[in-house]
Amino acid sequence: MLVILLLGAPGAGKGTQAKFISQHFNIPHLSAGDMLRSEVSRESDLGLKVKSVMESGGLVNDELMIDIISSRISQDDCKNGLLLDGFPRNKEQAEALDKVLNVDIVITLEVKEEEVVRRITGRRVHIASGRVYHVDYNPPKTANQDDITKEPLTHRDDDKEDVVRNRLSIYKEKTQPLISFYQTPKMKEKTKFFSVDGMRDVSIVTDEILSILY
Repeated sequence: MLVILLLGAPGAGKGTQAKFISQHFNIPHLSAGDMLRSEVSRESDLGLKVKSVMESGGLVNDELMIDIISSRISQDDCKNGLLLDGFPRNKEQAEALDKVLNVDIVITLEVKEEEVVRRITGRRVHIASGRVYHVDYNPPKTANQDDITKEPLTHRDDDKEDVVRNRLSIYKEKTQPLISFYQTPKMKEKTKFFSVDGMRDVSIVTDEILSILY
């Protein structure tokens, strides 16, 4: 069973690489958000607890998240391995996770802050179809207009610079300490840690990740 944890700031390219790794090794890509939504839709006991917390506007606590992870990894599709993305989010969650699941490999995608801001703030979305463009990397044929419907594109509020910089600040405060946690002598005995330069072309980053995993 191969357990991979992918770390990186918002916009570092985790989603793109996670999708490829999941397909390549035929293992499920487990994101915190997807797991929460799955439990709610199943209306399991855990899901009802999650629904209650979310409807009250609260945050799902670490203990409940570990219960959800434990429930998810017991399913048949995880028997050969899994890829974690978006959990753990902090040292406390990592310590709790370590009690129920051994992470074999941690890969962190390193991208400079200004590049993250550029990647996210440049996104433009056609809401109805979900098509995503980027003003620099994947521009529409006509500025601010969907290629197919010709309808206007949206610059989502959570893609605007002040929001992005706030998300990065939270990441630095809460999630970056995970990098130190997984490099402690205790964790290094059972978990391999790798840092990958995420500033390069997507295919180059993928090739390096594959070389690590093999």
